[in-house]
Amino acid sequence: MTLLNVNNLSISFGGLRAVDDFNLKIEEGELYGLIGPNGAGKTTVFNLLTGVYKPNEGLIKLGDKDITGLSTIDINKAGIARTFQNIRLFKDLSVIDNVKVALHNQYSYSTLSSIFHLPSYYKVEKEMDEKAMELLKVFGLEEHKDYLASNLPYGQQRKLEIARALATSPKLLLLDEPAAGMNPNETKELMDTIQFVRDNFKMTILLIEHDMKLVSGICEELTVLNFGRVLTQGNTKDVLNNPEVIKAYLGDE
Repeated sequence: MTLLNVNNLSISFGGLRAVDDFNLKIEEGELYGLIGPNGAGKTTVFNLLTGVYKPNEGLIKLGDKDITGLSTIDINKAGIARTFQNIRLFKDLSVIDNVKVALHNQYSYSTLSSIFHLPSYYKVEKEMDEKAMELLKVFGLEEHKDYLASNLPYGQQRKLEIARALATSPKLLLLDEPAAGMNPNETKELMDTIQFVRDNFKMTILLIEHDMKLVSGICEELTVLNFGRVLTQGNTKDVLNNPEVIKAYLGDE
């Protein structure tokens, strides 16, 4: 079943056509890659999919729901969560509180319960603590739950960001250059983590990445962007061996 269907998506900034007639189809459970040179429009596509930008033209459907032009909050509620190239954690909050922030869409209590710490307040807080700890255990972060997020090593901060995104119970997870700034060991661990998330959370994942070893190692299908337009799409191996892709993105050699 098709989870994400994007048709003829376009946006201009002034006279610049940043994304032009972009089409994409991702099936449920797929691990899909979006690659291209710097400035090709990849993050702009993510911003369009998540409501940061409103498209000038085109249609975005998540399952049967038209999410074109909705707000970031409504798109998140519909089932899309994302991480960012530059990690965006609440660095002055604890590890567990970073995850709990993302759970507030699913759990709620009244202002009165919060002020007077009524039994309903403690009940909801306990449920959120338990859910947050479940996610932290998946990423091996449970022992660091009371650390400030800023005190985690870089690789663990990236894992925490993914855990926080998963706390919103998305259908589609967007990862924007998740391996940026990682050493080879951290990248290998990240590859294992992404595959684990896809398999164990039955998650559909779309990622932007420049690390071709990561892309070729985990992505099943690829779309290549160049100057805001789709250069080619298809099976990862075929795409990476395409002479046009090698010329435009990987270099003539």
